[in-house]
Amino acid sequence: MILGILARTFERPSLEGVLDAVQAHGLRAVQFNMASAGLPSMPDKIEPGLPARIRAALETRGLEMAAVSGTFNMIHPDPRRREEGLRRLAVLAAACRPMGTSTITLCTGTRDPDDKWRWHPGNALPDAWQDLRGAMERALAIADEHDLVLGIEPEQANVVDSPAAARRLLDEIRSPRLKVILDPVNLQAGGDADRVRALVDEALELLGPDLVAAHAKELFPGGAGWHLDYRHFVAALHSAGFGGPLLLHNLPEAAVSPAVRLLRGL
Repeated sequence: MILGILARTFERPSLEGVLDAVQAHGLRAVQFNMASAGLPSMPDKIEPGLPARIRAALETRGLEMAAVSGTFNMIHPDPRRREEGLRRLAVLAAACRPMGTSTITLCTGTRDPDDKWRWHPGNALPDAWQDLRGAMERALAIADEHDLVLGIEPEQANVVDSPAAARRLLDEIRSPRLKVILDPVNLQAGGDADRVRALVDEALELLGPDLVAAHAKELFPGGAGWHLDYRHFVAALHSAGFGGPLLLHNLPEAAVSPAVRLLRGL
């Protein structure tokens, strides 16, 4: 398993500064965000020389780009916003292989018009699922054009709100380019550690062969991931045959070193 982090954890004035911070913590992989290169996360244009510069900066530091963030609200109630997201996804996809990655992370979305990470009751209606299917099929056509995979994360606030929903989407779409990112924080059941262990096992039984990355979110005192049994999570990932990136995120920079030590000690 490869230990890494979301690049936006480190706020620096330059791309090289961000990657220096990743390297200084002994990490080997990043989930990149174009904001770390001075662009919007979902840019409408990427200058021709930038992907090669990003790749060179990573390679110089012995880092790999495990994935790049391509999140937009795939079921936004305004179809024009969905179209704009897909257009920008195509821009990002064209830069992926030159940057050295084959994976884009997605947000399956919500009917909330203002926050793609906020639950809306409309997410549970059949039309939300149909809109997701339509957007995902178009996103996968983009992925196919550029030889990429797309990673979705079961997220309680989104239309794909559980491992079972992710399994349903995988089974309906039936594309080898659609994969899953798993974060145990998103499986929490009222803070009950025993229940979360059971949910992790259930999630990996459903999704293990389709995992492209795993997340370790808010792994610091007081954070949502602090009380979880990461020894069990990491062991369960190994048992499922997962050898890909385990990526820290949603933590302050001061918490990175302790989180890295914790995960390395498992």
